[in-house]
Amino acid sequence: MSSSHSVSGLLVRLGALGQEKRAAALLLLFTLLALLWANSPLSFTYSEFWETTVELRAGRWDLELTLQEVVNDLLMALFFFAVGLEVRREFALGELTNRSRAVVPVAGAAAGIALPAVIFLVIAGGTEYAHAWGVVISTDTAFLLGALAIVGPRFPGRLRIFLLTLAVVDDVAALSIIALVYTEQLQVLPLLAGFGGLAAVAASRYLPRGRGAAYAVLAAATWLAFYYAGVHPTLAGVAVALFVPVFAPRRHEVERALELAQTFRQSPNSEYARAAAGSLRESISINERLQSALAPWVSYLILPLFALANAGVQLDGATLAAAARSPLTWGVAGGLAVGKFTGIFGISALLRRLGAGEFGPGLTLGRIAGGAALSGIGFTISLFIISLAIHDPAAANEARVGVLSGSLLAFGLGTVVFKVLEVRAPIEPVGKHLARPVDPGRDHVFGAPDAPLTLVEYGDFECPFCSRATGVVDEVREYFGAELRWVWRHLPLTRVHPHAVLAAEAAEAASLQGRFGPYASGLFADQDHLDPEDLLALAERLGLDLDRFESDLRSADVVNRVRDDALDAEAMDLHSTPTFFVNGVRHRGPYDAAALIRSLEATRAGSA
Repeated sequence: MSSSHSVSGLLVRLGALGQEKRAAALLLLFTLLALLWANSPLSFTYSEFWETTVELRAGRWDLELTLQEVVNDLLMALFFFAVGLEVRREFALGELTNRSRAVVPVAGAAAGIALPAVIFLVIAGGTEYAHAWGVVISTDTAFLLGALAIVGPRFPGRLRIFLLTLAVVDDVAALSIIALVYTEQLQVLPLLAGFGGLAAVAASRYLPRGRGAAYAVLAAATWLAFYYAGVHPTLAGVAVALFVPVFAPRRHEVERALELAQTFRQSPNSEYARAAAGSLRESISINERLQSALAPWVSYLILPLFALANAGVQLDGATLAAAARSPLTWGVAGGLAVGKFTGIFGISALLRRLGAGEFGPGLTLGRIAGGAALSGIGFTISLFIISLAIHDPAAANEARVGVLSGSLLAFGLGTVVFKVLEVRAPIEPVGKHLARPVDPGRDHVFGAPDAPLTLVEYGDFECPFCSRATGVVDEVREYFGAELRWVWRHLPLTRVHPHAVLAAEAAEAASLQGRFGPYASGLFADQDHLDPEDLLALAERLGLDLDRFESDLRSADVVNRVRDDALDAEAMDLHSTPTFFVNGVRHRGPYDAAALIRSLEATRAGSA
């Protein structure tokens, strides 16, 4: 019915820092294991093991890969498939649907790609490995988010979304460069077969059932076609992902799932259970189902194995001495540690000064500086491009030393930036003041827009206390009359109120037809009935255009509007509803009419 699953999923991910720390820690552990293995007395077994061949044969058809190629070509295709799914979702439903939101991270990503490449070419352009400039263009998202969780600010929500959006654009550019720069020779017929496979993937969305199996078979065929065409087969993963549909749940699918769930509740048996489970699954786009299914495999298996297979650099005296003298090593390290930070922070500061793009509350230049520094952690795609661009083992080792040292420098710089911010620009008492000033053009304002007194409420349509507070607010508004404006903002408490996000989005969809107030009153009047069909029925009773209402519910504008209020609340450490702000200062204590009137009177007296 709406994109509420996307918002609630995002709100859950904002608190999933522990999971990101675990994924980054596992990646670091396997990197250290690779280094220990490659520098142990059994170091000769490292290359021998990864050069072991695996052969698949069917009749006259034969495919032979080393274990390292199994990881780099086959398993990493799944990694890039997951990246492609995220890219597809962001362009369909996420931050990249809004131009003003996207301009800063997109510009940051572009500068964070161009400047590192320039620095690399300045340092190493005179060597035979100038073409390896692609090594410094990409940020490792897993390490970035893990590092942000460890050394970043206490409430990183908006910075985290900024960096994720930047990383998506970064990945698109990196994959395009791999396809255009590091593809050596093309075979036309297999390439045409690969494009045919992609067309079949796109057509599979119209199958009445069995789409998952069709995607799996066609993806495998497309991978083989790309492999024999000379295109790096991991790009098949991205290409297939871009044709996997993504959409917000549709009303009839959600209602069908609810009907089957009710049927199972009335007559529990295995047949109804399978039908209800299948209907619930089909109501979510296959893009998001695949993202959820692949995420643990990518984080906890594929990326650690990739690190184990590619990070085994021999750090003996000769290698380190050669790296210290190598323009290739310094070019990689400088591009990552200096280029990423300077490019991302520099363009963000410029856009801030020009007033271009949208910087939400909490996304300060100081925080962007810390995030820009951490963006210099380049690992997965950097090591991947080394394997494509540099075939000499000694030079490849020098480049890997550059990746490791540049990433360590980037992590150190990010840590220093965030620690300096804590000391020199400490955050004021959390939640004391309103994070985002009231904007009559954006906010739901009731009363005179220029009234001298302002009461802002963060609330939840499924919260019974918020429902009772509406009478309190009415009494306060009646007392002050034209002197007071009341502002409503969303804080859906998804852990205790499962319908809260959906109800908030429905209110925003009604607002686009000028009916926010009546719709909000209807939600509070019947909090026990907030299922999709109830929200549609309320819209119909208010005379809304139902087709437009449903379309707006699935729009990125509505999703982002609710999410923005939730992110503001997260930045202020708000955990309960209703929470009131009186003329921009958080109200503490009881929120009955008398208490709020006293607080507003004190504010008026103080102003006088």
